[in-house]
Amino acid sequence: MHRRRFVQSIAWGAAGIAATSSLPAGHDAAIREPADTSALADHRIAKVEARQVADRYPRFVGRNSFGTPQGWGGTRQLRVVTTDRGARAWGLAWGGDERFRHLLGAKLSDLFDPRQGPSEEALPIELPLYDLVGRLWHKPIYQLLGAVGPRDVPIYSGAIYFDDLEPADKPRGAEGVVISCRQDFEAGYRAFKLKIGRGKKWMPREEGIRRDVAVTRAVRLAFPDCKILVDANNGYTPEEFRGYVDATKGCDLYGIEEPFPENREDLLRLHERMAKVGCRALIIEGEHRTDRAEKPWKWGDYSPRHTEHLFALAAEKLIHVINLDLAVLGFARWCRVMPELKAAGVLASPHTWAGTPRPYYSAHLAAGVGNVVIVEGIPGRAEGVDYSAFRFVDGRLVVPDAPGFGMDLAGVS
Repeated sequence: MHRRRFVQSIAWGAAGIAATSSLPAGHDAAIREPADTSALADHRIAKVEARQVADRYPRFVGRNSFGTPQGWGGTRQLRVVTTDRGARAWGLAWGGDERFRHLLGAKLSDLFDPRQGPSEEALPIELPLYDLVGRLWHKPIYQLLGAVGPRDVPIYSGAIYFDDLEPADKPRGAEGVVISCRQDFEAGYRAFKLKIGRGKKWMPREEGIRRDVAVTRAVRLAFPDCKILVDANNGYTPEEFRGYVDATKGCDLYGIEEPFPENREDLLRLHERMAKVGCRALIIEGEHRTDRAEKPWKWGDYSPRHTEHLFALAAEKLIHVINLDLAVLGFARWCRVMPELKAAGVLASPHTWAGTPRPYYSAHLAAGVGNVVIVEGIPGRAEGVDYSAFRFVDGRLVVPDAPGFGMDLAGVS
């Protein structure tokens, strides 16, 4: 996308999301409208209930370059929506009850447009609303979005942290990371994202980089046919990361995420070094933000400065994949902005950590609007949530034809 065109889109977005979210008829990101949409007008929102579910990971997940151990899981907040006719659905939703009270009594047809998805006022419960409409229409969400992408979506395990440093009283070394990868391989994953950047906080600088290299090489040796991505969480200097690229020559990295704070000059030098050693990895950027929008707009809480910077880098092919967070941008907004990413020639891979239902939302997005190169997976389960409609086949997540998002919650049918 040309800079002038992008800046123009920024100006339109600042005027309000309603103006920027309109899509022309037949656009591949528009929802396919069923023959009978009257069902939406027949339902009013009667109740929005808060619930919490506890995630459980299959193992203790360690640290990354800046954070403390992820542990065994966490508590996620969701909402169950019930209509006056007894229809029920659910989805992750954040914030207090005051964000939802004004929706009580509203017609579903006023909150959800068949062509655009949830209205701006309904975005706080967008995921439950999508699930509700899909259940009412007996359609999976990816079909409502257009079914542009493949139903079998590439997926990687995003839970490979600094497990070599755990347990703290008896760290296992590089073999600890290989063990974690093996556990996820047995669960169906054929791609792993390795956290690197141990020298930023947890080890002496040079020793940490050497451990990063050793872990990368150990995983490649143990899994010669799997994809390997690495994520430094901006834990390297540009010069250090060029050294890491040299040291992992031959590891055939698939993706490199946030090696250092992104800027044009250092990314140019990184590409030069990658070309020299034959590294063809995709450069993935966008999740981390140093500021936020004054108010939510078409790019969610990401600021115009941040998104313009990403597009400028993508225009020079310095980054290949944008991984804005699924919650910070929002599911509906991801659908609406995907055409701009396609026009700019940049791929997508929404950031999903943490919350085990989030990769399944991302898989529907990938199958629905396309342009998602790979999904960030989170091994584990949320108590009371049934994911069994989804299947792993050859390292890909197959999106089901079950109504809504295809995930059942205990007590909701």
